[in-house]
Amino acid sequence: MDKQSVAILGAKGMLGSDVLLACQDQKINAVPFDLPDFDITNTNQLENAVSKASAVVNCAAYTNVEKAESENDLAYKINAEAVSKLGQIAKRAHKWVLHISTDFVFDGSSKRPYVESDEPNPINAYGKSKLAGEQLLIESRCHHCIMRIEWTYGTYGRNFVTKLIEAAKNNRELKVVSDQTGSPTATAEVAKVICRLLQRKPEGLFHFANAGFISRFDMAKFVLDKLNLKVELNSCQSSDYKTAVKRPLNSCFNCDKIKALLAEPIAPWQVPLGKFLERL
Repeated sequence: MDKQSVAILGAKGMLGSDVLLACQDQKINAVPFDLPDFDITNTNQLENAVSKASAVVNCAAYTNVEKAESENDLAYKINAEAVSKLGQIAKRAHKWVLHISTDFVFDGSSKRPYVESDEPNPINAYGKSKLAGEQLLIESRCHHCIMRIEWTYGTYGRNFVTKLIEAAKNNRELKVVSDQTGSPTATAEVAKVICRLLQRKPEGLFHFANAGFISRFDMAKFVLDKLNLKVELNSCQSSDYKTAVKRPLNSCFNCDKIKALLAEPIAPWQVPLGKFLERL
């Protein structure tokens, strides 16, 4: 086994795909695992994945926030039970785990950016399953790092940016909420930070997002302006949407803790998002 090897769980997803590319760029030997050949809820397959590398990055997750309300058991099985098994296996094998979590562990009622020591209070099934995963990983007592991320977009999956562009091409008028605030965060930027953490293998909980905060409405305006898409954009409130799930209004992170581990400053959200849109 290569001492510098890392198992990437969920390697075909939006984040996992960028982590694989970043590992290749940094000359880190990454071993990809994902459906249909790998199922994180299968204990034997999980043990095999952990045995293949010296560290594990878990990007595998149930991420359909809307469906999680009706598929609560499945979300919990993937986001919590499987993470617990991963922790137990990693503990026995003396492997370090980097687990990806989310801003959805918070209720969004804070008047300031969230720090790692703030009390979680998820307001939907997805957030509850992700918080349970964090807690179960900690309880496993394996060497681990939990990295919470937010408002991610990337080349290899559907996200707010790609959905917005699709909607803009099919509609003359769009409504976007103006009362949800956060930091648009490129999965390519997250992947670079993951590579940095793989080198240092810290323990504990960290928040990461691109620098600066903006509303969903203003983010949409930025995207449409950059792409010169002529659409009438109107703002609305989250309460205007008839949806099965509540979302946190404040997703802002204080990233001071993780900054101390990074080799360079965190890029403001406008820079990677601008580059992403140019590539499209």
